[in-house]
Amino acid sequence: MSVLDEVPTEPVAVANDARGRVAELHAIREQVRRGPSDRATEAQKAKGKLTARERIELLLDEGSFNEVEPLRRHRATGFGLEAKRPYTDGVITGWGTVHGRTVFVYAHDFRIFGGALGEAHATKIHKIMDMAISAGAPLVSLNDGAGARIQEGVSALAGYGGIFQRNTRASGVIPQISVMLGPCAGGAAYSPALTDFVFMVRETSQMFITGPDVVQAVTGEKISQNGLGGADVHSEVSGVSHFAYDDEQTCIEEVRYLLSMLPQNNRENPPPTPTSDPADRRGEVLLDLVPADGNRPYDMHKVIEELVDDGDYLEIHERWARNIIVALARLDGQVVGIVANQPQHLAGVLDIEASEKAARFVQMCDAFNIPLVTLLDVPGFLPGVDQEHGGIIRHGAKLLYAYCNATVPRISLILRKAYGGAYIVMDSQSIGADLTYAWPTNEIAVMGAEGAANVIFRKQIAEADDPEAMRTAMVKEYKSELMHPYYAAERGLVDDVIDPVDTREVLIRSLAMLRTKHADLPSRKHGNPPQ
Repeated sequence: MSVLDEVPTEPVAVANDARGRVAELHAIREQVRRGPSDRATEAQKAKGKLTARERIELLLDEGSFNEVEPLRRHRATGFGLEAKRPYTDGVITGWGTVHGRTVFVYAHDFRIFGGALGEAHATKIHKIMDMAISAGAPLVSLNDGAGARIQEGVSALAGYGGIFQRNTRASGVIPQISVMLGPCAGGAAYSPALTDFVFMVRETSQMFITGPDVVQAVTGEKISQNGLGGADVHSEVSGVSHFAYDDEQTCIEEVRYLLSMLPQNNRENPPPTPTSDPADRRGEVLLDLVPADGNRPYDMHKVIEELVDDGDYLEIHERWARNIIVALARLDGQVVGIVANQPQHLAGVLDIEASEKAARFVQMCDAFNIPLVTLLDVPGFLPGVDQEHGGIIRHGAKLLYAYCNATVPRISLILRKAYGGAYIVMDSQSIGADLTYAWPTNEIAVMGAEGAANVIFRKQIAEADDPEAMRTAMVKEYKSELMHPYYAAERGLVDDVIDPVDTREVLIRSLAMLRTKHADLPSRKHGNPPQ
C-alpha cells in the first residue's frame, strides 16, 4: 500500500443522541484536520514541503480561516476509487483575511491522491472561485497537484475547463494569484498562466505542458524536471513566473505583501498606508545618480529607491527582461505602478520580452486602478534579424496598445534619452499621458545625434575634405538645434522641465490632482489587441 492509498474514512461509533452526534461531528472534523495519515504527512515533509493547511495558516491572518465543504467526498467508482473516499477530496477551500481584508483560497493536498483533480475536487474549486467573484475579493491558489485524476477520465478534464472559464471571467475583476508549491503539469499549467501573478519555490515546484520523459521520447533531449520547468527557468527564461523564492515561508509572506498593495477588486482603489517619509523630501542624490552622458550606464533601481516611500518597492519579473523594470511602490502612502527602462541592461532598449513584460504590467495596473509612473531613458528598439523575425512589431505594439488603452492616471518622466518609436511607446504625451515631465538632462529626438547627422548631412560629410571633422560639426549642430533639453517643452510635448531633486514632490502633487480622474473608453465589446 502506498502513502497515497492511506485515506481512512472509518465511521466513528457514538451514542445515538444529540451529544453523541456532536461528538461524532468533532471526531470527523479532527480526522479532516489531520489529513489521511501521519505517514502521508511525513512523506510530504520529507520532500521539504508544508502541508496544505500549514500553507493556509501562513497565508491568512491567524484564526481567520473559514473552510468550505470540508466533508466533501468523491462519488466515483472503478479502479478501486469506491474504497478510497477521503474527506476534502484532496483540496481545501475557504476564505479568511490578509491584513484584515477578505481573501479566498484553495490549496491542493498532495497527501490525498497526489492532489490530483477529480470531479468533486473541481466542483469545490469552482464554488470558491464563484464566491470570490461574487464577493469581490482576491483569490489565491496554493498549487501542489499531480494534474487530472486519471481514474475519473474525462470528468476530470471537464473540471479543468470550468476552472479556466472562471479564471477568464475573473480576469481584471479580482486579483488572482497562483502559488506553485509542487508539480503542475499538462493542462493544469494553464490556470496559473491565466492569473495575474505566479509565485514559485525553487527545487520543489515545476510547471510544464509535457514532462521530461515525453520530451526525451519525442525529441531525444534529456533534461530534469527543474531544468525543464523549474522556478529559475520560468523566472529568468520563459517569463511564466513573476517571483521565485528559496522556501515556502518566504514565498507566502511575499504573497501577503503583494496583496497589501492590491485592491480587493476592480471597483476599489488600492489601500493607502500612512508614511513618515515627507512628500517634499528633496532627492539631492539624484543629481549624481544619473550621468549626463547618455552613453554611460547607471542603475535605475537606485533612482526608484530615491523616489518612493522609504525606498521600498516590490519588483515584478525581476529576473526576466531585465532591460525594463516594473514594480509596485507607494508615493505618499498611495500605491503606484512604475515602469522604467534599465540602462544597466542592453542600454535600456525595448525588445520583444521587455515589451511583453511592460504591457502585461500596464494592463494589470489599469485593471485595478493603480496609477502609472513611467521613467524613460530609452535609446530605441533593439535592432536585429532575430528581433524582426520574432515579431518585434507586434510585440512592441502590445505595449503601445496597453498604454493607449489605460484610463488610470499616467505620468511620464524623461530622465535622459528618449529616441524614436520607443519614446512614443513609453507613454509619451502624444499617446495619452496626463502629465509629462523631463529633467534638464533629457534628449528627446527621432534618433541619436550621430545617426541623425549621418542621414541628414550624408552628402556634406562625404564631400568634405575632413569627413570626421564635418561629422563632428554636424552632430553638434543637430544637438543644438533639435536635441536641447527645452526643445520638446517649447512645443508643448513636455509639460515642464523640473529639477531632479524636486521629482518626488512633483510626482506626489501631480498624482494627488489626478486621483479623481475619470475617463471613458468608446463603447465596445472588447478591443482586439496585437498578439
